[in-house]
Order: sequence, then structure tokens, then C-alpha cells
Amino acid sequence: MIPYGRQYIDGLDIQAVVEVLQSDWLTTGPKVTEFEQAVADYVGVHYGVAVSSGTAALHCAMFALAIGPGDEVIVPPMTFAATANCVLFQGGKPVFADVEPETLLIDPDQVEAKISDRTKAIMAVDYTGQPCDYGRLREIADRHGLALVADGCHALGAEYQGRRVGSLADMTVFSFHPVKHIATGEGGMIVTDNPEFSRRLKLFRNHGISTDFRQREEQGSWFYEMTDLGYNYRLSDIQCALGVSQLKKLPGFLERRREIARRYDEAFGELESVSPLKVNPEVRHAYHLYVIKWQEKGKGKGKPRSRTEVFQALRQGGLGVNVHYIPVHLHPFYRQRFGTGPGLCPAAEGAYEQILSLPLFPGMTDQEVREALEICTRIFQSQTSG
Repeated sequence: MIPYGRQYIDGLDIQAVVEVLQSDWLTTGPKVTEFEQAVADYVGVHYGVAVSSGTAALHCAMFALAIGPGDEVIVPPMTFAATANCVLFQGGKPVFADVEPETLLIDPDQVEAKISDRTKAIMAVDYTGQPCDYGRLREIADRHGLALVADGCHALGAEYQGRRVGSLADMTVFSFHPVKHIATGEGGMIVTDNPEFSRRLKLFRNHGISTDFRQREEQGSWFYEMTDLGYNYRLSDIQCALGVSQLKKLPGFLERRREIARRYDEAFGELESVSPLKVNPEVRHAYHLYVIKWQEKGKGKGKPRSRTEVFQALRQGGLGVNVHYIPVHLHPFYRQRFGTGPGLCPAAEGAYEQILSLPLFPGMTDQEVREALEICTRIFQSQTSG
């Protein structure tokens, strides 16, 4: 089985972790600061705050914005549930704005239509690794006095109009889960140019306490105060050492992801029933995922095949394909809690019935790429012809 995603770890990564295991600091140590600064420098901002996961990073961002009861945050439905859940963690309400049908990125027109006097922020999701239309989103946010947060968990290394994701919003969130662009096991980070956001993020990840152990050691002091209610969302030096090592490989990882995506594009160009998502001309895609739409037109001798049947055939053929995502507003929790359901976001709902994520990861060999292409082409053609 060729999975849809997988980490790439080499001897240099292992050595980096071993060196920390042999050091005096396993957590709240110097590797945390090094990793934070390395990511901030890479994307072109001043501050990075490392935390225990991408979900924790989203939660921290909502705290930094002081989201609370009565506040609304506009989010897209085509994303992992954590994008909306983080608003609820702070007592706010996520409001779903539909996506553009060809890219599945949040639609700026739909965002503007959902703004109310309770709206406090817009959450953009760079789905599959393609940056959203930050030009329009920034203009809308500024005109209405809203914060703009980027869920860039798919998009480390992506660019919009020559600027890297991470420098395009008031805060940007990254994930370092093993299937993402770089891996720390679990882990996440928020990057920003706003010093007050950075201060609040660091406070929240450490129980709401004003200093961490390393700071107190450097000051020769035992004294600390809890000034707000926070969480233990810290990322260890062990994980940050792995992140520093992985970040050095990111340019090569991105090049390989784009090469595999190009080969998929070429292979599927002549197939009527398969449509890769549109890539906008002003972006450099980071290709966390390669998503296609299955569009059976019913032209063969057999009945039209559903996406589920194609999914099962690909899995049986040896490809670990996946579906990203069930639209968040269709999950039972949201339907029961907020009365959401079919018809709220028709573009996302229609796409959900068609989309498939194909294998794509930097350690994917040329042989595995050839096998994936052969399996996909055979199954797509057979499913079309009946």
C-alpha cells in the first residue's frame, strides 16, 4: 500500500534528536527558541511560537485575539474540524462561508456576505497547500476592522504574489504532523509580526504563567505568576531539534512534491472523468495534498461509478487514497449544536461527493510514482468504460 502521505526521516534528523537527549534541556530549552526563529526567518516575520500541535496553535491564535462568547469568526467548511473547533474552545461561534468550486479555497464574496456586527476575525485555510486570495481577504478584513488569521497547516513554503505563507495574515498557523511538510512527531507554530500577539501566545501555551523554567533559571529566580488561564501547549526541545533539522530539507521536499504533482497533472490531462483542482496563477503551490474531483459522466456500457466505488477500487489496487474533508458543518456535532446541514455551503458539499486525495510525499520513489499513475489510469479508465 502506497500511503497518501508519510514523513521522511534520515540520519541527520536522528542525530539531532540524540544530541538533545544527551543535553541538559529536554523541554523549554534553547532548541525551542532556535526552531521558532528559524521558521519565523523562513517565512519572513519577526516572531514564532512553537506549540504541541496545529490544533493547539489554532486555539492559541483565538486566545491572542481575545475571542470570547458572542464573537464570530468566519471559517470555510472544507477543512479539518480543528479550524472551526478552536473558535468554540474560546466560547465564540464559527460562521461558515462557502468555498470557490474550482479551488475549494474560501470564497471572498461569501466571506463578505457573512460579516455581521459580531464578526471579529476571518480564518483563511490554504487547502491542499494553495494560498487563498489574500489580496481580497486583506482588503475585506481591513475595511471591516477584522483580524485575518491563516490556517497554513497545508502550506509551509507556499507563496502568494511572491510572499511566503506566514507573512500574509496577522497570524499564521502551521502544523508539523508527520504527513505535513516538515515533521516533529506532533507539533505546531504560530508566526506573526505582532509583538503583543507573540506575548499572549507564549503566555497561553504555558498555563498563563508569566515566565517559563528556563527564563527563571537565567534570571536566578524562583518567582512566577499566573496572570491568565492557559494550557500546557509547550513543544519539547526533542521535537524542536527534529524540526530544525527537517526545516533544512524543506526546499528539497517542496521541489519533490511539485514534481510529483506535475506528473499527475500530465497523466490526468486527457481523462474526462478526472479533474485536478485549479491552481491560481499568482501562487506557488506547496502540495501538501494532491486532490482530484471524480466526475463520472456515465458514458460507458456500465452505470456511472460513484466516488465511493472509485475510492474502494484504488484502495484495493494498492493506493492509500483518502478524502479531505467531510465539510465541517455536516459533522453531527455542528448539525446538532448549530442546526447546520446540507444547503448551507453548496460548493463544498458538492465537492465532497467528488474529491479524492492521491499519494504524494517527498519520500515517494519514482517507482512508486509510476505505480500510482498506472493504478490510477487503469482504474479511472475502467470505471469510466463500465
